[in-house]
Amino acid sequence: MKLLLYSFLLLPGLVQAQRWHINITGGVSNYSGDLQAKAYTFDQSFFAFGAGAQYDITRNFSAISNIYIMKVGASDQYNNSNLVFRNLSFQSNIIEWNLVGEYSFMDITQKKFSPFIFGGIAVFHFNPYAYDTTGQKVYLRPLSTEGEGLPQYPGQKPYSLTQFAIPFGGGIKFRVSENVVLAYEVGFRKTFTDYIDDVSTIYVDKNILQNAKGPLAVEMAYRANELKGGDPNYPPEGTERGGPKYKDMYYYTGIRISIALLSRRDGYYGRGRTDCPPKVQ
Repeated sequence: MKLLLYSFLLLPGLVQAQRWHINITGGVSNYSGDLQAKAYTFDQSFFAFGAGAQYDITRNFSAISNIYIMKVGASDQYNNSNLVFRNLSFQSNIIEWNLVGEYSFMDITQKKFSPFIFGGIAVFHFNPYAYDTTGQKVYLRPLSTEGEGLPQYPGQKPYSLTQFAIPFGGGIKFRVSENVVLAYEVGFRKTFTDYIDDVSTIYVDKNILQNAKGPLAVEMAYRANELKGGDPNYPPEGTERGGPKYKDMYYYTGIRISIALLSRRDGYYGRGRTDCPPKVQ
């Protein structure tokens, strides 16, 4: 009963603070994995775009849902010297839907700026591809470059192109007008797959792969022979191709514009004020 009473007493304040916003985000995206060892970098970045809605539950805490379109990719030619001659590369478009809670350390309706953090859950779709020696785009998952789905390698399961992730991050926001807030933010995505780049474990037997998936699969699985000075011999079965110890991660860095949608029913007029609407004459 006490909880219900407190909730009833607090309800007017909560209703006053509740507001809807439209969010639009633009920036760059990248990933960390077998072809990009740096945890955070702007190297080999691609575009990132997002749009969605925000609902202020209190003046410091908001529920946000966005759809993001990103692109990630990397190439061994920019990797450390030990991996350059592996000569693998990939790119992938990522489409993501997320639902996050965002906490601002200060009341942005009263302050000019505030740091913030966020975290939640996301679902994303990816589909890694690379370009063959003729410049043709080749999607990698159907090729089973590491024996995924082949009966000779029962431990190598095909990976799903749609997966869950945990989004988290933070930044700082600035109020530029009564209804507009700009935020600089960095958002990371912890994933549960090591195949965003189609690289994770070992090289499989060349003949088994060729018989099952064709010569293109062999060509895309091992590419050191394309380089001057590269080893022309396909590696023996079981040779390390990637490192499954850590899962892949993708992230973005961007600017978000948040535009408040006000109405008289909100009881919210400007930065923290609750002015009454003018009387009708």
